[in-house]
Amino acid sequence: MAQCLWNDTSKEYMKFNLLVGDIHVDFAIVGGGFSGCSAAIEARAQGASVALVEAQTIGHGGSGRNVGLVNAGLWLPPDAVCHSLGKSQGDRLNLALADAPDVVFDLIAKHDIQCDATRNGTLHCAHSSKGLRDLQMRFAQQQCRQAPVTLLDAAETIKRTGSSAFSGALHDARAGTIQPLSYVQGLARVAAEAGAQIFTMSPAKALSSQDGRWIVKTPQGTVYADKILIATNAYHQDIANHTPHRSTRVSYFQMATQPLPDHILQDILPNSEGCWDTALIMSSFRKDAEGRFVFGAMGQPTRLGDHIHTSWAKRMLSQRFPQLKDQPLAYLWSGDIAMTADHIPKAIAFDANALCLMGYSGRGIGPGTVLGRGAARALLAGDTSAMPLEITPAYDERFTQLKTAYYEFGARMIHAMQFR
Repeated sequence: MAQCLWNDTSKEYMKFNLLVGDIHVDFAIVGGGFSGCSAAIEARAQGASVALVEAQTIGHGGSGRNVGLVNAGLWLPPDAVCHSLGKSQGDRLNLALADAPDVVFDLIAKHDIQCDATRNGTLHCAHSSKGLRDLQMRFAQQQCRQAPVTLLDAAETIKRTGSSAFSGALHDARAGTIQPLSYVQGLARVAAEAGAQIFTMSPAKALSSQDGRWIVKTPQGTVYADKILIATNAYHQDIANHTPHRSTRVSYFQMATQPLPDHILQDILPNSEGCWDTALIMSSFRKDAEGRFVFGAMGQPTRLGDHIHTSWAKRMLSQRFPQLKDQPLAYLWSGDIAMTADHIPKAIAFDANALCLMGYSGRGIGPGTVLGRGAARALLAGDTSAMPLEITPAYDERFTQLKTAYYEFGARMIHAMQFR
């Protein structure tokens, strides 16, 4: 079985050089994902010189392994965001991220990013009566905010998904799907065309400040900058003199078929919405532009006991979509999610003229794009009001390794026992 589907189908790949020698810029960025590349575009729009260093290739981390659902808001219901942050801060973040799909799709249109963008909404599918009650609660909260959402009954959900496994679904017309690796590579291309210097295979190995400037050392070069953004999220590597901001890592895997024959394809997701369910150990499904079916769930399939997750996925796929029972799976890949304790991303001013963005908790595309742009504005203009998320001086969680193991153990137990 091949690895990540998105690597095979990306239309925006652009080769970048590794950093050799010293460069001096206004703004340094560590991390070539949604946040880092979005920040680079915004910084160049403001006239700042930019250097972005990425340890691997653009989108190598969670950005390029993403499901590709461009959702509005966070995973949390909006009232829960207000409860956690307070009404003023919560409303501000909810409003900014409600518009996140507009920001993403406007960037795609403006810069002709070839990422198979489809904006027919997403479906949050109720896997049980409890799940349906959760959707009813979310629907009521979104209605109060005049969001264009519709609560579908079981019959309409069958028509929209091609599956009888769900008792209803919440359709959000603001949302859509993209090829996520193409999108982040397209953002990098846009930033580079605007004059940003982007370096891949150039991991940040040490970070320090001297005479009011930041110094980022890579194996063969050094970046000197007035401002710095750390945007490595779940794929943060050790950087000397920099204490990482810890969060729980949750693994998510996906499997994909080859392009489906027309007689099967026409009945599954005829409007091409992206979908996920209400299960505690959630799963997702969508089609890509060539008609492949992509199914994902929480779990790490490349460690000991990987057959537990993949065997469960094949059984679940056959149960929800019997028409796919004999379709071979051609791709398998996984990525890591940085999950904060309250499921809300963090913007951390860890020193003067320095920010770190992390903890998107499974909602990376919209929030990553919006907060990356906001971080560039905040750092370059010196105005923290440019960030829709309150900036904190520090963030750390305890027992993150234990919680990471707990999530994986829970996923394995549920996947091992569900079909017994």
